[in-house]
Amino acid sequence: MQYASLFDQPENSYSVEILRHLIQAPSVTPCDAGTIQFMSEKLGDLGFDTEVFERHGVKNLIASMHFGEGPILAFSGHVDVVPATSQGWISDPFGAQIIDGVIYGRGAADMKGGVAAMLSATRVLLSQPKKLAGTFYWLLTSDEEGEAEFGSKLIAEKLAQRGVILDACLVGEPTSHQVVGDTVKNGRRGAISGRIAIRGKAGHVAYPEQTINAAHIAGNVVNELASLPWWKDEAGSQTTLQVTGLTVPNIVDNLVPASCEVTFNIRYSHAYKSGEVKDYIQAALSNLNINFDIEWERPCESFYTGAKAERCFLNLVEQAIYEQTGQYPSLSTAGGTSDGRFFANELTQVIECGVKNDSIHQVNEHVSVADLIKIERIYLSVLKRFFNFV
Repeated sequence: MQYASLFDQPENSYSVEILRHLIQAPSVTPCDAGTIQFMSEKLGDLGFDTEVFERHGVKNLIASMHFGEGPILAFSGHVDVVPATSQGWISDPFGAQIIDGVIYGRGAADMKGGVAAMLSATRVLLSQPKKLAGTFYWLLTSDEEGEAEFGSKLIAEKLAQRGVILDACLVGEPTSHQVVGDTVKNGRRGAISGRIAIRGKAGHVAYPEQTINAAHIAGNVVNELASLPWWKDEAGSQTTLQVTGLTVPNIVDNLVPASCEVTFNIRYSHAYKSGEVKDYIQAALSNLNINFDIEWERPCESFYTGAKAERCFLNLVEQAIYEQTGQYPSLSTAGGTSDGRFFANELTQVIECGVKNDSIHQVNEHVSVADLIKIERIYLSVLKRFFNFV
């Protein structure tokens, strides 16, 4: 395989070195623990123009390299991780120990492994004496696992203010299922939460005719929400609504409750946008003729990248994976949300591709050295194809 000599000693590879350094920095959201500056320096050493900016304790990095006229590609990722304690781990969750060819540590798969492999692939690309065309961006944040208000969202806004329109964006989230490269995300369902305050009329339980029981109304609301049809759903991208809470304040066994709160979360197909979802729910509740207020929380827009007749980034990634694995990947929009939503639009194709996700956010999160090398090779193949590396 081309450039095989670069991977002859995998445990001593550059991607392993970078990953271990990143894991050893306890960058629990929104703290970056120095990783943003570290990545800025590494990319600067490769010749990228780098800019680090901070907002409300979140650090972000925009790095760019212009090769000449041509399309614009971005690598996108995050250096922050969810918390971890030592309980149940076979090694320190921030120790980055290699045991039997497997690197253990918080963020190993989600997604410091992807960041390390992307950096190593970038380094290999730039070490080759070939003429490249286009512009290459790196976009990193320390605010993906949290509220995501001051990370990639602000990076995307800065790019828009500067008139930068990405042709393609590769997000290094862990997407693989059984083997590296078997699945990529070419979109994500949207997500939004709702909080419904139902107003009734209190009174003694012995005289229900003089009351309006908010808890009984809440039961009707739950039934209505659970039975709503989502007719625009597409195959492989189904909308699901789950009621997550039903609360009656100040419960007394002889008092009909005057108020009740219902909370719910919707993961909606990419066929919808959040505005449509909110209007649909509002109309359904209004048809019940009840007294209520609704508040919306944590909106995350859906996105989808389909095939294009020309300059199709989805096809490019599929070909890169086939080149390295001999198999084409399955396409999926399942799972949670990702920062890909901030960069996706009618002009920018966004694909997520990374290592296996079977241990993310879990005790003993890990990635094998072999898988890290495999995803690095896939990333390198993507870069060569995109920038016309021949």
